[in-house]
Amino acid sequence: MFLIVNIIAIPILIGIAYLFSMDKKAIDWRSVLTIVGLMLVLAWFFNKFTIGQDIIKGAASGFAWLIAVANQGIAFALPDWLTANHGGPNFVTSALLPILLVVPMFDILTYIGVLPWIIKWVGRGLSFITRQPKFEAFFSVEMMFLGNTEVLAVSKAQLNRMSAQRNLTLAMMSMSCVTASVLGAYTKMIPGQYVLMAVPLNILASIVFTAILNPVQLDPSEDVIVNESTEEGHQREPFFSFLSNSILGAGKLILIITATVIAFVGLAALIDQLLGLTGFHWLTLEKIIGVVMFPFAWLLGFNPADAFNLSQLMGLKLVTNEFVVMGQISKSIMAGTGLFHNPHAVAVTAVFLTSFANFGTLGMIIGAFKGLTGKKVNDLISSQAGYLMLSGILVSLLAAATAGIFVW
Repeated sequence: MFLIVNIIAIPILIGIAYLFSMDKKAIDWRSVLTIVGLMLVLAWFFNKFTIGQDIIKGAASGFAWLIAVANQGIAFALPDWLTANHGGPNFVTSALLPILLVVPMFDILTYIGVLPWIIKWVGRGLSFITRQPKFEAFFSVEMMFLGNTEVLAVSKAQLNRMSAQRNLTLAMMSMSCVTASVLGAYTKMIPGQYVLMAVPLNILASIVFTAILNPVQLDPSEDVIVNESTEEGHQREPFFSFLSNSILGAGKLILIITATVIAFVGLAALIDQLLGLTGFHWLTLEKIIGVVMFPFAWLLGFNPADAFNLSQLMGLKLVTNEFVVMGQISKSIMAGTGLFHNPHAVAVTAVFLTSFANFGTLGMIIGAFKGLTGKKVNDLISSQAGYLMLSGILVSLLAAATAGIFVW
């Protein structure tokens, strides 16, 4: 029964997107159904075939190896931080400090041309299969490596040559990405195979829902990609200057994540305390948002009790961020206790959490566009903040539903 409900969730989520579509007649249903079919094939391949499982486990082991290498640098500079006697390893040492190695590594691969080559050909293939504009397809892949605000920053010339409606599509996609530089951090808190499975599922799901919510009819002459290297007299930065900026950027990223986690956890606790003043001590922020998310959690194939527990985690993630929830459930999910007593719950939760979709990201994206584009684009994106959140939530739900079908 729960499997049937899980399968039904997919057309229901697509139906919700259709209800909110800005131009129902312009939806390319052939493209939408092709991408959903591709998502199901990938989830089936990664979960049911030995070679698919080996690919995912191999990638997860690769990130685990990267974290182990990063720990050598941490041990040299801060040896006490990795010992149990001083409270380590903890969230900062196991999840955040390795970013100081991972981010520069990906940036070096970008500098020498490896990542741009991968993005170019994967993006072309994705554009051909999905029938989506070339830049939108490239953008969905670039986000995975560069991050949502970073890829916007390096695409400024492209953004200013595109219509406001296409910029809105990019803003919606930006709500659903997850950056490769933090995948290692995720795999330290929840099962790596589901984290890495979520990456391609999120990319495809973001294309599905932008194609439904904000369908764009594009003339072939407009489907061009601006060569950033030829814009505004661009010159190649010296390598060690580039590397220094990358390391500083990684350090800023760690500070931003740390500050965000501390602030959001504190604010959530404050709201719970204020709600407690009403005399209803059971009333918490998690439970309020959990009520809203409950129907969607149930659709992912759970009994009512487990669905409510999952819905509270979903709500907490949307209000705070994925790091807060992953840190909270890490021990339970690894031990297989409570909600996570079965593989289905582990897979669905892990895939849902592997996304930047939350209210904090919404503010970052709107702020990024304000600094990069003109007033017309800014006004449109700011006025459609609800659509950005809706897209991000639907993408996470569809990715989780697709993965969950094949894990029981």
